[in-house]
Amino acid sequence: MESMKQIIRDVPDFPKEGIIFKDITPLLSDGAAFQKVIHSLKNRYAEKQVDMVVGVEARGFIFASALAYALGAGVVMIRKPGKLPYKTFQKTYSLEYGTDAAEIHQDALRSGQNVVVVDDVLATGGTLSATLDLITENFANVKILEVAFLIELDFLNGREKLKGVPIHSIIHY
Repeated sequence: MESMKQIIRDVPDFPKEGIIFKDITPLLSDGAAFQKVIHSLKNRYAEKQVDMVVGVEARGFIFASALAYALGAGVVMIRKPGKLPYKTFQKTYSLEYGTDAAEIHQDALRSGQNVVVVDDVLATGGTLSATLDLITENFANVKILEVAFLIELDFLNGREKLKGVPIHSIIHY
């Protein structure tokens, strides 16, 4: 998967000055590369009896949907407030400058289900920590098998906020 790093584009000063954004759109537009990523994840979870793949807004939806399809599992979305049409549970979390929140439908998961949570990038871990809290605080007996990422930005130490949950990252920077 190290060859995937050459496909991912660095965009300096996005979304703000001093940040080097890892743009995955070239990887998504390369059918063979995208397929390689999904096959890798499918092979990792094929024997784990995954019931639901939870995708985190927004790029996590891309990987979660493709993986769920490959596994024959369902897909669930974690969204920003006000984006889901039915009754939701919400979790507010702190950002560097302010707060944000994540929501999930109240009927999205059932007791006893095995879940894999998928997002594109693990950076500081704030969004994923809130996502995991949202699931564990509102859905009894749901087992989070693992959290999977296309990219992990190791230097931001986001993994530290996800203690106690297995983490799999395909690419590390």
